[in-house]
Amino acid sequence: MKHELEGHLRSGRPTHVEEAYEPEPPADDDIRVDPGGPVPPPGEERERAQADTEAEALRSELARHLERSVFPADRQTVLDVLEAHHAPDAALAAVRRLSDNGEYANVTEIVNAIPHRHNG
Repeated sequence: MKHELEGHLRSGRPTHVEEAYEPEPPADDDIRVDPGGPVPPPGEERERAQADTEAEALRSELARHLERSVFPADRQTVLDVLEAHHAPDAALAAVRRLSDNGEYANVTEIVNAIPHRHNG
């Protein structure tokens, strides 16, 4: 099995032409493990690392669906484009938390302007 997954583990993405040959994707409730390094101890450092990872994942997802020609854009324009490109619900929910009166020059500005959700 290690040999079968080697390409996927090295590249971080599917390596087979046919989807049927790919390993089963992770479930929504699976624990995400960062293969790039050790997991920080519980507490503030781990929460910050997790927030950074989530922000980077959101930035990547938004970049997949927003062309440069969209910018500068306001919240509603970003939402309209994401919906037209069938972006995931998590990305839409994050953008809905943006202020109604902001204008954004790029994806990084959008991610930085999204209020963080706090558990509590």
